[in-house]
Amino acid sequence: MKIMIKAPAKINLTLDVLHKRPDGYHEVEMIMTTVDLADRIELEELRKDEIRVVSHNRFVPDDSRNLAYQAAKLLKERYGIRSGVEIGIQKVIPVAAGLAGGSSDAAATLKGLNKLWQLGLSVDELAELGSEIGSDVSFCVYGGTALAKGRGEKIKLLPPPPNCWVVLAKPTIGVSTAEVYKNLKLDGLKHPNTEKMVEAIETGDYQQMCRNLGNVLESVTLKMYPEVAQIKEQMERFGADAVLMSGSGPTVFGLIQYDSRMHRVYNGLKGFCDQVYAVRLLGDGIPVE
Repeated sequence: MKIMIKAPAKINLTLDVLHKRPDGYHEVEMIMTTVDLADRIELEELRKDEIRVVSHNRFVPDDSRNLAYQAAKLLKERYGIRSGVEIGIQKVIPVAAGLAGGSSDAAATLKGLNKLWQLGLSVDELAELGSEIGSDVSFCVYGGTALAKGRGEKIKLLPPPPNCWVVLAKPTIGVSTAEVYKNLKLDGLKHPNTEKMVEAIETGDYQQMCRNLGNVLESVTLKMYPEVAQIKEQMERFGADAVLMSGSGPTVFGLIQYDSRMHRVYNGLKGFCDQVYAVRLLGDGIPVE
C-alpha cells in the first residue's frame, strides 16, 4: 500500500522571542500560516522492519538526521509497529530556508503513517507527538493559520488570513537557526504586536495584516547575511505591500494583493535570486483522515 501526502511550507506573519527559558529554549510567540508550496511525501509499507528515506535532493539526509525518519521511528517505537516503511521525499520547498520544510515533511509522515498503520490517532495526539521531534512540527500537523507559544508547540488555531499573493525569495545561502538564536540580544528588541495581527486575521483586514508583520530574528540575520537585507530592499522597491523574513531566514516573503503587481515583484526578483516563487496563502489546514 502507498500513501501520498502534501507537506506545505509555512511563513511567519509574526515571530517574537520573549525570554530564555530554564531548559535552554527560547519562549516564543508567533503567528504562522501555510502557503501553497509543498513537498510531496510518498509512504510505502515494507515487509522488512526498517525505515528507508529516498530523496533525489542531495541536501536531504537519508538517515536519522531527517525529521521524517524521526517521525516514523517515534511511531514505530511508541506503538510497537513491526513492519517497515519507505519514505519518498520529493522536495519543492527550499532546504534550510526558514519555511519549515523538514518539519512539514515530519508532520506529513506522522499523518500518513497514522493512516497506513491504522493507528487511529487524533490530530491533537499527532501534534503532541510532533512536539517531541521539533518546535514547528506541531503547527505543521494542524496546518492552516495559528498562534504558537512556548517553544512553538502550544497551538491556538486561527481563521484563514485575508487572501493574497506571497512572493518568496531565497538567496543561495543557508542559515543556522541555532546560530541566529545564539546571537539574539533580547534587550532593546522591537517586538511585533501579536494581538493586532490576530485581530487583523480575525477581521479579514489586509492592510492591518501588512502593517503588523514583524520578526525579531531579522535583527540578527540581516546583519549576519547582507544578501537577505538586500533582497528585502529589492522586494520593497518592486512594490510588495509588506515584506518580512520568514523564521530565522534566509527566505524573504512579500505580501501582494493584486496580480499585476505580483508579476512585477516576481519578475524583478528573478534577476537577483535563483529561487523565487509566487504562491497563494493556503488558509485552511489539511485534515487528518
